[in-house]
Amino acid sequence: MKIKRLSLRARIFVAMILLVLLASILIAAVTIYQYNEEARDYHRQRLERKEKAIRKSINLVIREKTTYPVTTENIPLIFKEEIFDIDAVHNLQVNLYDLEGQLLISSKRTIQRDTTESCLEAEVLNQLSNTAEHRYVIKKEENGQTFQSSYSYITDKKFKNLAILNLPYLENDDFLNKELNEFLLRLGYAYLAMILAAIVFAYFISKFITKSLKTISDKMNETRLEKRNKKIQIESSSEEIETLVNSYNSMIDELEASAVKLATSEREQAWREMAKQVAHEIKNPLTPMRLSVQSFQRKFNPEDENIHQKVDEYSNTLIQQIDTMSSIASAFSNFAKMPAQKSEVLDVVHIVKLALDIFNEHYITFEAEEEEIIAKFDRTQLIRVVTNLVKNGIQAISENSKNPRINVKVFSEDRNVKVTIEDNGSGISEENSAKVFEPKFTTKTSGMGLGLAMVKNIVETYNGSITFVSQQGKGTIFTVTFPKEQKR
Repeated sequence: MKIKRLSLRARIFVAMILLVLLASILIAAVTIYQYNEEARDYHRQRLERKEKAIRKSINLVIREKTTYPVTTENIPLIFKEEIFDIDAVHNLQVNLYDLEGQLLISSKRTIQRDTTESCLEAEVLNQLSNTAEHRYVIKKEENGQTFQSSYSYITDKKFKNLAILNLPYLENDDFLNKELNEFLLRLGYAYLAMILAAIVFAYFISKFITKSLKTISDKMNETRLEKRNKKIQIESSSEEIETLVNSYNSMIDELEASAVKLATSEREQAWREMAKQVAHEIKNPLTPMRLSVQSFQRKFNPEDENIHQKVDEYSNTLIQQIDTMSSIASAFSNFAKMPAQKSEVLDVVHIVKLALDIFNEHYITFEAEEEEIIAKFDRTQLIRVVTNLVKNGIQAISENSKNPRINVKVFSEDRNVKVTIEDNGSGISEENSAKVFEPKFTTKTSGMGLGLAMVKNIVETYNGSITFVSQQGKGTIFTVTFPKEQKR
């Protein structure tokens, strides 16, 4: 299933919200990173401060308080009691190793989770002796806690190395984590308020930005070739929108000019085609009339005893052809003349019944579901619609049909009145169904094919419609629908 593309307004809205969210996430990430860096710096500096303070305490003992000779072997005696005092003052475990890495003495704080090794690794000794500062720090994690261990030399009054000082340090981040969580919580509230404000702001700003585009879109959707289109008038628009509006208005001017030219061309072409059709139809009866006159001229004999009979035959032939030309002229005149917008309140049942009275065919039946159905229509035009449709039904029925039938029915449906004309004639083929209401289209050997086009023209003038269903070989049902007169 394809996901529909978002509208420009939705994309602007989503983009602004995503921008705020991404900014919030980025700021939160930077904040956490900054806190972690500050925590690392804090523990590094704190260990350095404690180490510096403890070294001062150790130097004080070595230089001023002890009575033992200051040697590596005497370290356990020198710091027998003092190491615990130093531990208590600085709240940090203190371990002293000899220069070979063997443990000399330790405060051994049992609550400390770090385990004291009795002998230092060779790597520690190498790093300690090879660094310029003669100081080495190891960082490791155990059971989810981070420990740092610093190693440095302690010296005598002559700055000769006596022992190795080891300070195991536990990084306790509870206070920093609590401070970070409180800060992130406050930051989250601020971001939530910002997001809500951004949603409101994005809604209105996207609506403002796309307002002009929606106006243009609506106008474009309403643009039709067959009607006069209005230009777009937008004030205080951006340069891009103004360019688009000007292009649309120019297109409307060109479209209107093209529509006028097209309508003129189509109208001229339609009249040319109509003139050709009328000329063709008139020429058809003129040929037999000319032949009849020429034959009469050659064979006329005043002394012929059958002269009166021949004159009558000649006259009848001319009259028949003249009637044909008259019917052609009437059909053309009726089609060319648009139905006048003359509306009168009339009884559709009575008018349809009146229209059927001119037909003598016994197989035409009429039925109405109501005694009276009132509508606004032109009496003459309604009669013309019914008679044309009934004539079509009569012509569709074969002369050899054993059971011809045309049923005209009038009834109401919702707010409309419907007139149906049903016949059991030859029907309309599928290929001809789309052409039935086109002018000049006919399947008959005579006539101009204007009847149904005229009927459609009349019905649509009165806000109605005409449809049909047909089955070839079984018959056709035409349905005329137009509004009823509403009771007040």
